[in-house]
Amino acid sequence: MAAGGALPMGGRTGTGGTTSVAAGGKAEVGGFPAIGGTTAVAAGGKSATGGFPATGGTTAVAAGGKSATGGFPATGGTTAVAAGGTKATGGTPATGGATASTSPTVNCSGTALTGGTQHCSSSAQGTVNGVGWSIWSSGSGGCMTTYGQGSAFKATWNNSGDFLARMGFQWDETKTYDQYGTISADYSYTKTGSGGGYSFIGIYGWSNNPLIEFYIVDDWFGNGPPTGGGTLKGTFTVDGGTYKVYTHTQNNQPSIHGNATFPQFFSVRQTARQCGHISVSEHFKQWATYGMTLGKMYEAKLLVEAGGGQGSIDYSLGTMTAK
Repeated sequence: MAAGGALPMGGRTGTGGTTSVAAGGKAEVGGFPAIGGTTAVAAGGKSATGGFPATGGTTAVAAGGKSATGGFPATGGTTAVAAGGTKATGGTPATGGATASTSPTVNCSGTALTGGTQHCSSSAQGTVNGVGWSIWSSGSGGCMTTYGQGSAFKATWNNSGDFLARMGFQWDETKTYDQYGTISADYSYTKTGSGGGYSFIGIYGWSNNPLIEFYIVDDWFGNGPPTGGGTLKGTFTVDGGTYKVYTHTQNNQPSIHGNATFPQFFSVRQTARQCGHISVSEHFKQWATYGMTLGKMYEAKLLVEAGGGQGSIDYSLGTMTAK
């Protein structure tokens, strides 16, 4: 956390196929294209001539062509492929196909959740339906409501110093992030008020061996984007946005293992948003290219952190997956 500590707490998609198209080679001459199957198109070569259409059959395709990318998957019937062809080069890939999205569509207009259980404390943690939650502050005047619907929660604060509320994955420091699969999050929320001298909304967590506190910041209160007081390491693009990467060292500050000196890692989105998909593992991979390597994972959770002020955040959607 940016000035202050964090108490331990706690909390999978592929699309489309591609049509195989012979690229760079000649299409078979005198073949019998099928009607009712899918017709392969030669890209960069000559069209087939002299054939007689068959009915109800399958399409004969000359092998050895280069597979094109980006096409739509074939439907209806199967494709017979002639063996023994020589791989062609220099063909032009098929164009106009659909591109798989790396950012699934998120419901940004969901209804606010109701009910739930409120927790008002300067230090508390627990689990709801196997999802970990934690509230911590260096003062008083903060509350967190858990709903039992994924990682969605509500939090309020009133001049409570460094206030953190978070919910998501709680682990046991025995595995690296890649051993959990591909980690991601979907979220949507509304916010009101202010966040004091600094604020972060997004993904938060810790690793151990090495001990590291990390943030993926998608939004904030007041002016921004923030830097976490860190040193700029680089920039990358993911999930439709540009993130700047920073690192900062905390000296003798509270951590998940008492007061310690440890680095903080930040990815900060340059255009704030209140709804979206976060490819969490991709951030971890990008950090590693700058020599910023996480250790064994303790947690990764949706977060709000406010360095003062009076405000609230209410998640209508909060989902974290690792698969």
